[in-house]
Amino acid sequence: MRAFWYPVMASALLFGCATDEQKPAATAPVEAAKPAAKPQAAESKPVTQVQAAPRSGMGAFAALKDPNNILSKRSVYFDFDKFDVKDEFKPLVEAHAKFLRDNASAKMLLQGNADERGSREYNVGLGQRRSDSLKKRLTLLGAREDQIESVSLGEEKPVCTEHTEDCWGKNRRAHFLVKAQ
Repeated sequence: MRAFWYPVMASALLFGCATDEQKPAATAPVEAAKPAAKPQAAESKPVTQVQAAPRSGMGAFAALKDPNNILSKRSVYFDFDKFDVKDEFKPLVEAHAKFLRDNASAKMLLQGNADERGSREYNVGLGQRRSDSLKKRLTLLGAREDQIESVSLGEEKPVCTEHTEDCWGKNRRAHFLVKAQ
């Protein structure tokens, strides 16, 4: 009979006493509210009026050649060894996304480029990350993925061949090529 009670009592001890004590959640100390810092005066630049592109048809593609239209700008520049789109180029990317949304027949080729520093393989990879970054942003803004192709040119097509920081900055870019289908 004792052989029967040993397992019963062992399980009662294990399961009957297995309660977890609930501990109060840790709370972060509350800091006194600090007065807001005075905003710095930002440098203001005059904004030029940009005409909206016609919604469809070949007239919409004329906006791409109009120097007063934001769509005539075709390059996004990147910091050294980076592939995230800078705030100053976000309106340009948004305008091109809107153009693609409004013109279903439009196709875009994004060419990622790098400066001459780094190995050929690294620069091809960096150029691809730059063009893919723009493609992702365009699709998040409503362009269809089948309208956009992203490729890397690496360091193969520089716009400047001097060995200066200014020149290298011009080569760290992604370029939009747009065509009607």
